[in-house]
Amino acid sequence: QVQLVESGGGLVQPGASLRLSCAASGFTLDYYSIGWFRQAPGREREAVSCISYSDVGTKYADSVKGRFTISRDDAKNTVYLQMNSLNAGDTAVYYCAAALGLCPTGWRQYDYWGQGTQVTVSS
Repeated sequence: QVQLVESGGGLVQPGASLRLSCAASGFTLDYYSIGWFRQAPGREREAVSCISYSDVGTKYADSVKGRFTISRDDAKNTVYLQMNSLNAGDTAVYYCAAALGLCPTGWRQYDYWGQGTQVTVSS
């Protein structure tokens, strides 16, 4: 059974850090680009970051550049999103998704999705 499972979300204060994990089972991530997306209540799904297969390259939304870092450990079949200097604008449900090929621009081009993990930044 193909599955992506996110973990690492939580409630933190502004300025804090979190590391999200996206663990795959039922398939190997080696040939997939992995994207992180987020969706806040009443807002569109937003692409946050993506790492291509074989670590060819990474992408970041302007709103998270310099604060978030995406990485992958194919031996563990896991992708990480290190999030630093969190602010209220980062509050959302975060999803990871897998797509063949280099990081697609549209979320509809991703084949597999996790169930999401809630990140809440509040004082």
